[in-house]
Amino acid sequence: MESRIKKFSEIAISDISLVGGKNASLGEMYNKLTSKGVRVPNGFATTSAAFWEFLEGNEIQESLKVLLTQLDRASYSNLEAIGEQARNYILNGTFSAVFSDEIKSAYKNLCKESNCAVAVRSSATAEDLPDASFAGQHETFLNIKGEQELLKAIKKCMASLYTNRAIKYREDKGFKHDTIALSVGVQLMVRSDKGCSGVGFTIEPESGFNNIIHLSGVWGLGENIVQGVVSPDEYYVFKPSLKTNKYPIIQKKLGDKKLTMIYSESSNDIATINIETPEEKQQQFVLTDAEVVIMAKWAKCIEDHYQKAMDIEWAKDGLSGELFVTQARPETVHQTRNKNIHIEYNLLEKGELLSQGNAVGSKIAVGKARLLKSPKDADQLSSDTIIVTDTITPDWDPLLKQVAGIITNKGGRTSHAAIVARELGVPAIVGCDNATDIIQNGEIITVTCSQGKTGYIYQGKCAFEKKEIDFSNIKLPKTEVKMILADPENAFQLSFYPNNGVGLLRMEFIITHLVKVHPMALVKFNTIEDVAIQKEIIEITKTYSEKTEYFVDKLSQGIATIAAAFYPKEVIVRLSDFKTNEYANLIGGAQFEPKEENPMLGFRGASRYYSDLYKDGFALECRAIKKVREVMGLTNLKVMVPFCRTIKEGEKVLVSLENNGLKRGKNGLEVYTMVEIPSNVILAEQFAEIFDGFSIGSNDLTQLTLGIDRDSQLMGKLFDENDQAAKKMISMAIHSAKTTKTKIGLCGQAPSDFPEFATFLINEGIDSISFNPDALLQGIENMNKSEKSILDKKPMPN
Repeated sequence: MESRIKKFSEIAISDISLVGGKNASLGEMYNKLTSKGVRVPNGFATTSAAFWEFLEGNEIQESLKVLLTQLDRASYSNLEAIGEQARNYILNGTFSAVFSDEIKSAYKNLCKESNCAVAVRSSATAEDLPDASFAGQHETFLNIKGEQELLKAIKKCMASLYTNRAIKYREDKGFKHDTIALSVGVQLMVRSDKGCSGVGFTIEPESGFNNIIHLSGVWGLGENIVQGVVSPDEYYVFKPSLKTNKYPIIQKKLGDKKLTMIYSESSNDIATINIETPEEKQQQFVLTDAEVVIMAKWAKCIEDHYQKAMDIEWAKDGLSGELFVTQARPETVHQTRNKNIHIEYNLLEKGELLSQGNAVGSKIAVGKARLLKSPKDADQLSSDTIIVTDTITPDWDPLLKQVAGIITNKGGRTSHAAIVARELGVPAIVGCDNATDIIQNGEIITVTCSQGKTGYIYQGKCAFEKKEIDFSNIKLPKTEVKMILADPENAFQLSFYPNNGVGLLRMEFIITHLVKVHPMALVKFNTIEDVAIQKEIIEITKTYSEKTEYFVDKLSQGIATIAAAFYPKEVIVRLSDFKTNEYANLIGGAQFEPKEENPMLGFRGASRYYSDLYKDGFALECRAIKKVREVMGLTNLKVMVPFCRTIKEGEKVLVSLENNGLKRGKNGLEVYTMVEIPSNVILAEQFAEIFDGFSIGSNDLTQLTLGIDRDSQLMGKLFDENDQAAKKMISMAIHSAKTTKTKIGLCGQAPSDFPEFATFLINEGIDSISFNPDALLQGIENMNKSEKSILDKKPMPN
């Protein structure tokens, strides 16, 4: 007889057939990684041999086999009845005296004192394989105390091998029911009910981007994350910065955490209850930055040990203040996916926006909304049904494979709904808050997860297109191909596209969408005259002791996300280039911006940075960039100055940068300037003496060469980047750059719209061309054709 009980100290990852994936991983980490600082609570596991012996001793095995032959595998109409009967077979069985005594003995040895609290977890012997996570399929029982309660919990875990969702999951995955045993892990309890807990992925969970560790957490027990009851805090940790001991947290998002799950003090069968989280704790991150770094280092250590991406559960004991890893299993979605094959979904039209939340996946789905309160309300679901509900727990799993999409009011990217949706490839939008109030039962809706981390729900059937792209078939031209980016949400996904980096990072989008407040309204908050605006800024910045710190933090996170996504390729961030009318639209901006007749040619770009009207705001921009480069270690970030009219102005800006800690040449900092004014072209060789590189802004350069306001509808037909005069300006700029050996690129739409324009630029000797993401692939095609045609025309050497 094989051993019925194994201590964690006796278990390795090779013991999956004996103790299941979950317990094998716990034993492996306990033995191999505690010496490296990873804390894993000690415990023991019942074995598959004990499970088979229990079934045989109670003559259950044959009954289960016969029962499962009666399962309706067409519609699963009798799944609930079959599952209940199967569980009762096990629950009505009895443990042998020998097995019971071995459990009691192991419990005593683990406790070192009587009746310590333990977590009792299920671990199937086919669990946590690369193509099957078994996430949430079986039961866990927490805060179990005493021998008799432990024996009951172990039997309940064994019975959970036949939950309805577990039966359906095995059917879907092709596992034979009678070949899978249930091992039970018994682990010292971490009092996260008095602390916090969460999950982590060693890759970015939506895109599969490898250089990110994603952690999320809530107050109390982690079941609130799994069930998607609350929106958790989220942390994005950049692995290269973690390795070099730089500040690696490139993004932090405060979740609402409105509820905290704790253990029930009552004597009834309710083990846990949810209580309202105090307002003060809702506004507080569950982990300090130092704790995030510790957890991230442990996650990386676990990933390195297993040599694969991992899905981790962690907990913080509120009594001792110690962090622990309570589970680790292979990530199952992205490691089996060919990252060269990309299915691109593009929304072609939009209906009325009904709601929005966290996007899971990158697909678009159209279907009929079905409002459900529980899985019991579900009948006649079809492939065009979109489930709309408050939250999704593991009980829903048998339904989810049948539907086109999932929408929930509650939950984050690591909730059970999100994990299962990713595995099934079903688009989901979680954490919408109001979806069940806004969306009508039976109405046709469009769910789109194709626009970054935010998912949108539109009324009606919106047209969209879907195409498969194999990046391995795309050859990059010799001339560098870069991207024009603005939205950090799309950065990780877009990093997989063929590219040589980011030629233009537009800071304005981050300021408008993430910061929202005019920097001078933060610097001079006490001078704001409008009381309503003051209140709005107080609310937005309430978690920051210094209002200016809010601007630096939000802007640095947005920039760092894009810089990290493309690291170590260069990312060139353009300093803010709002016009005065655009700056005035920011919260509190109207008070600090002059009114101009022609903002396009007014107080914009370089002129602002050294002006008394804006220099304090510019200092905040510099602090954000310095934080990204020096604190976070993302030295692939370079700076670009827009709309620099004269050499003297360029020199003033460089002084301002240096005064704010960004000295050209220090720590490898390169400072570029836009070539978008005729003076930049005429004096290009002098500009090259003070700047490291040029980027041609073809829109502004065409505007100022032809004397056309590019925003004018009346003059729109005359605005043409292909105009001979505009092209002559571009040609002159490139030739001057070649003379001074200064790098020069172009950011604009023309090379993707007009193949002949790409040929013109390549003929002139441009170093790089930057495209908007939707034009990138067409741009690459045009550039490759241009390079080939130029090569074909070259005379053969003698």
